[in-house]
Amino acid sequence: MPSPPDSPAENPPDSPADNPAHNPADNPVNASDLVITGMSGAAEAARRLNAGGVVALPTETVYGLAASADQPAAIARVFAIKGRPVNHPLILHIAELSDLERWAIDIPDVALSLASICWPGPLTLLLRRSERVSEMITGGRDTVAIRIPAHALAQRVLALSGPFVAPSANRFGHVSPTTAAHVLADLAEFLDPHTDGVLDGGPCQIGVESTILDCTVTPMQILRHGGISAEEIEALLLEGSLEAASGPQRASGMLASHYAPRIPVRLVESDFEMRSAIAECGAAGQQISVIDLCSDLVAYARDLYALLRAAENSHSDVIIARLPTAAGLGHAIRDRLHKAAAPR
Repeated sequence: MPSPPDSPAENPPDSPADNPAHNPADNPVNASDLVITGMSGAAEAARRLNAGGVVALPTETVYGLAASADQPAAIARVFAIKGRPVNHPLILHIAELSDLERWAIDIPDVALSLASICWPGPLTLLLRRSERVSEMITGGRDTVAIRIPAHALAQRVLALSGPFVAPSANRFGHVSPTTAAHVLADLAEFLDPHTDGVLDGGPCQIGVESTILDCTVTPMQILRHGGISAEEIEALLLEGSLEAASGPQRASGMLASHYAPRIPVRLVESDFEMRSAIAECGAAGQQISVIDLCSDLVAYARDLYALLRAAENSHSDVIIARLPTAAGLGHAIRDRLHKAAAPR
């Protein structure tokens, strides 16, 4: 089967055997051979992770491509399968709050308080890493991003396998996957059904990635808007407030262009701009897909990536998407749309 293109941060391997994503099987992968389901599938997923394989699995946010946090070769395969730059850090998923001190040090009281309230859930905390955390996970940085997912299958896998890393289970920079079918469309050809798998847990409930909060700076900074809003986090703080991200790129989702379909995305703010954009693109002979769920932000977040994927797989030439108000989940939706529409 084909190996994925090399990560932009790496040189091409000398031979297929040097490529951690290489699968020596001679025959093309039958996508259905990769799929496992239910709690028995979660147990099988844990077995494959413990044996050094990689497994795509559902969380409440998006599907992640998991590898054991203690297995460097498996983590290397995650980077290669995705085509992800090796200096782009990963999020570490743990099973219990009590696991946090094994992987992070100098944890601020406010971080522990937020974790105790928000976990399991779509909040990722950036903390000082312990010596146990591989630099492969952090991209060579002294910080590590950690969360506990709120999906029964992911939690079962964690209980049986221990902590794992799990960036979105798609090709790097492409639209994130919220169903097992999305994962298979992007990655099936790069996975080995004998060692890897796709745990099908149905569509993801939230549909956008976790919020990432940098707890190593004061005031804390939101590095990525996500499934829990800035307003919700600030309401939990006894004092102080949050600031927008500043400084170097140090967490997932901070690149200018990301979450991008294969066709252009044009953004509008109002009904008038939507009508004007449709008229302009129509006059140019373009086929158009329209995305506008501003009346229901929960549905907009949940369905956004599926709508972007459906549009790129249609005969459309352009996507016209309406930006929601910058409040609540609207922050995350606007962030994803702006990055999907950015030059690339």
